Parts: sequence; structure tokens; C-alpha cells
Amino acid sequence: MNDGTITLPWLVIRQDDNGNRYRVGRYATRAEAQKIADSLDSRGHKQLYWVERIGQNGGSATAN
Repeated sequence: MNDGTITLPWLVIRQDDNGNRYRVGRYATRAEAQKIADSLDSRGHKQLYWVERIGQNGGSATAN
């Protein structure tokens, strides 16, 4: 990166019982994001967690 900024292209997304989706956090690597998603998912709540990568245009693309 030329401008000295840190890129965090991996998102952890949570979907609640009503279908609402929320960004839990952004991470530098897929492995780091997946570790967080797995940890949250293992708590046994009804929410769904997954990992997505932010595309070059700023949108997210499902990476699960």
C-alpha cells in the first residue's frame, strides 16, 4: 500500500433471528476473521455468523 493505510478486507457478519445483518468487525486475514466467527458461533445462540471479503469497489462478496 502506498498511502500507509492498513487494509482490513475481511468482515465478520452476524444475522439475527429477524434477518437483520450487522458487521461485527473487520480483519486483515480470512483466518483471523474465521476464528472470530467460529468463536461467536460456538456460543450456541441462534444468530448466524460468517466471513465475507470486501471487494475492490467497496462492496462485500460472500467468502464462505
